[in-house]
Order: sequence, then structure tokens, then C-alpha cells
Amino acid sequence: MILDHSERTFPPFSLTRLMRTCFGQGQGERLCILIDLPDPTQVKDLAFLQDETQTIQKYGYEVFFQGFKEGALKELNFTGGDFFAYRETGGSNLDMDDDVYDPEGNQLSLDKDIYQNYGIILTVSTFSATAPLTAKAKEFGFRGATLHGLNQVILNTGLAVDYNEVSADAETLRLGLTKADHFEIDFEVEGEKSTLRLICNQQEAQKSHGLCPPGKPDVANLPAGEVYFVPEGAEGSFPFKYSDGTISILQVSDGFIKEAKLLRGDAAQVEAHNEKLRSDPMTGAIGELGLGTQVLPFSGRDIQDEKILGTVHVATGRSDHLGGHLTPDLFKEKANASHDDILYAPHKTPEFKVTEVRMVRGNQTETIIRDYKPAAYLIGLLEKSTSAA
Repeated sequence: MILDHSERTFPPFSLTRLMRTCFGQGQGERLCILIDLPDPTQVKDLAFLQDETQTIQKYGYEVFFQGFKEGALKELNFTGGDFFAYRETGGSNLDMDDDVYDPEGNQLSLDKDIYQNYGIILTVSTFSATAPLTAKAKEFGFRGATLHGLNQVILNTGLAVDYNEVSADAETLRLGLTKADHFEIDFEVEGEKSTLRLICNQQEAQKSHGLCPPGKPDVANLPAGEVYFVPEGAEGSFPFKYSDGTISILQVSDGFIKEAKLLRGDAAQVEAHNEKLRSDPMTGAIGELGLGTQVLPFSGRDIQDEKILGTVHVATGRSDHLGGHLTPDLFKEKANASHDDILYAPHKTPEFKVTEVRMVRGNQTETIIRDYKPAAYLIGLLEKSTSAA
């Protein structure tokens, strides 16, 4: 098995291959593409294409909308291929406003005009819409995919892979990690060591694997490729880097971040975080532990980089889209009901060392990651699976 992405070659991106693999051959379902914009009325006459900041949304139009119109729609046996824009939410996995606009300038409703009338919904956006779309898929019965943060690296690699293989590898690692009692992540930053324990209580591991076959309403997060848990508790501490480079240590007990302590940088940034934790404690809820399963290059976007083998991410906030009980109504403020991944990867958090990640299952303790690289246990699982195939 190739463990170094620089030794791996990728086929050219194919929209029909991606769609057929992830969703199966169409049965006449209507399909549409959603994008988010600061001002969704800018979709009228495609005015947003003149905005140099809307690079992600341009992929939604040029790769997906035009790709479907140029023949992929007919080849896949889908219909429609329509294009809409909604107002960007401003945060990861926040609920979306119901208003949506089409290129003719018409104002429509997501609930009344989109979710009820389309069987496949693809969302190419700045902010992740996986959580709200998953809830809507269960309510209205559609299938879909979220592709937030799309860039050329992702298109050439994470969306060019064979998702049957991605699914098989994710299942292999899921089986090797399922029913763990807990996981421990050891960190080191500026000589200070910390450990976060995530309690799983032998729950069944889940996987994000990119396949969304007919017959079950669901939303895939693409690129896919991770094994994840919704922890039932968490204890300890772990480092956190803010957008301006400020670093704090987050103190965790009873499954919640209780306090951030400044380690380096802007004290006001950390105090603002603490005020948010005090005013709306659910913002500190630990909602996910995720482990990447793919061998891919780093893209600079968490949507792909958290799927890379050797990375680990912890998320705070809502977890209902993952099978958890943390729903938006539990938060005091609607704007706080996000699901925010905290990714630990060598390019994203070079200040931090993830010295070791361990799984504890009964009397079995296995090191699964060491210094951002898969340890012998994970490699052995994948090699054994490859040999058996």
C-alpha cells in the first residue's frame, strides 16, 4: 500500500465517474447545485462570476453546473441540473436561511421549492452545510453531497479517487477501531504536554466514505474518508490555535471545554472565547473525534486535510448529523449552533506535536498515530486488507 502521497498518481477528475460512484446510475431524479454567497441575489445573471473572491462558487458553476449541461446529466440519467444560491451562514454547519435565488433573479424557498422537488442536491459552498442538509434529507427524502472549500488540489486528488476503494479502506479501519472504550491524544506545544481522553464506551464506529446509494436519504461529505465517533464524554486538555495565531490550552471535563488558558498571543482573544463558553456552554461541547483514512496531498482546506491518514480532528458543537444528541435548539444563540472541526495536521498546526494517539479497548491498547503518521497497527490493518483482496 502506498503511504506517501507523492508516490501516488491520480486519474483526471471525471464528473460522471464521481457521480456514478457516489450516487449510482440515475433513475431520472432531478438534480440541482446550491452555492452560498454573501448576497445571494448576485446569482442573477451570474453576476457573482465577476467577483474574484468567489472562487469556490465558480467551481460550482464551471465544474458542476456546466459539466452537467455539457452531457454528464444525460449520461448519468439525471434531470434538471438547476442552479441556486442561498445566503452564506457565516459559520460551519449553521442552519441556512430558507430564501434561495435562481439565475433569473426569482426568490424561492429551500423547503418548498428545492428540498421537495430534487432527488439529488449538491452544495458547493464556503461554509459547510453538512449538518443542516443531513437534517433536511431525513425530513424530505433527498440525497446529496456537500463540497465546501473546493479548490483545484481537491478537484485533482480528493475528488478524482475511486470512492469504492475509499469506502473499503474506511471500513477496514472502522472495524479495527470500533467498540473502543476510549481514545487518548497526547499533545506537546512549547514544552507543555497535555492529553485529551475521549470516552466512547464501546460505541460502534462510523465512517464517512463518500457512497450515497439509492434507497436511503443521506448526504455525503466530499472529499470523504474518515472514521469517526461521537464521544460520550471527554476529560483532560488540548491546545487550540486561533485564526490570528494565538494559542491556548483548553481545559475539558464532563465532555465540555470549561476554560481556555492563554499560552501565547492575544489575551483578549482568549477572554472572548471564555466569555462565549460562559454565556453559551454548549459551544464547548465535544461533538466528534475523527481520524483520516486516505493518502492524499494537503490542500490547505480542512474538508480534504481532515481525511488524510495520520491526521486527527476533534469537533465542538452540534452532532445531530453524526448521530449525536447535540441539536441546534440546545444552544442559547442560533449563531452559536455550529459544528467546528479542530484539525491537527503538520501543515495546519506546526506549532503542535501530536506525539501519540492511542485506542483503548478492553485489555487492548494500540498506538494508532505517532507524530502525524499512521502507526503499525493501522498500517497492518490496511496491508492485511490489501493482501486479502
